[in-house]
Amino acid sequence: MSLRIVFMGTPDFAVPTLIEIVERGHEVVAVYTRAPKPAGRRGLDLTPSPVEREARRFALPVLTPMSLRSADPESIARSHGADVAVIVAYGLILPKPIVEAWPLGAFNLHASLLPRWRGAAPINRAIMAGDAETGVMVMRMEEGLDTGPVAMAERVPIASDATAGDLHDRLARLGADLMVRALGAIERGSLTLTPQPEAGVTYAHKIGKDETRINWMLPWQEVHDHIRGLSPFPGAWFEIAGEGTRIKVLRTTKGEGTGVPGTVLDDRLSVACADGAVRILELQRAGRQAMKANEFLRGTTVAVGTRLG
Repeated sequence: MSLRIVFMGTPDFAVPTLIEIVERGHEVVAVYTRAPKPAGRRGLDLTPSPVEREARRFALPVLTPMSLRSADPESIARSHGADVAVIVAYGLILPKPIVEAWPLGAFNLHASLLPRWRGAAPINRAIMAGDAETGVMVMRMEEGLDTGPVAMAERVPIASDATAGDLHDRLARLGADLMVRALGAIERGSLTLTPQPEAGVTYAHKIGKDETRINWMLPWQEVHDHIRGLSPFPGAWFEIAGEGTRIKVLRTTKGEGTGVPGTVLDDRLSVACADGAVRILELQRAGRQAMKANEFLRGTTVAVGTRLG
């Protein structure tokens, strides 16, 4: 027996789950994703979401509504004849009637250890907060924001220098496997659901532009966690004093030495923080490709004592 599934997802994070579901023999009867975004110099080209590109490759029917608030949930569920909905970073709010429209329920893959980091940016926030571990969870959706009971979970340690990009890719693969295991349990009628604890709730709010500038006045560990939590996107940045050009920092590690916060301490791009230092390993000047620190220094002079703002 295979399930008839409506899949709802948009970014790269959702693609491994869609692939795994299809390759395990389930019938994906429809894919809902965000509408293509304008691209190109004049915005005349439309760029489909990563999920839409993958769905087209499998010749799956794709729908891109701008909103589901006014949709008729009964007609949506009936028209697709689906047993269950799978939601992975869809990006649109699902009204309660749509969440409840599917015979076997709607199940969401979330990239945190709920109830910690409910919301939009759980991977980034876990790293920025210095968490030692995170994970992925499959939960049955309900009306609240990531409040539903949990079906399955996998925990993973967060390496000391891991970036949000590193963790994103690992959790996407792990989450795909977790979701198909949950779907298998649904097929067998053996899925058990555990309510989330009331203690320990935190919210992973969307990253704001005002959070991305590096504050060298913080302790080195907080600076390091901030940088790797925003890498590769949207990217934490600084400016070299007097230049005014933003430079994103993509990778750092613990540096050596101390000094006035924001001061370059050596010829390896170690930068002083409130205590200790971080060493920049990879960075990206605006409009350029990402490069290792030694490559960057071959084309840009950053003398010891230079202040970064």
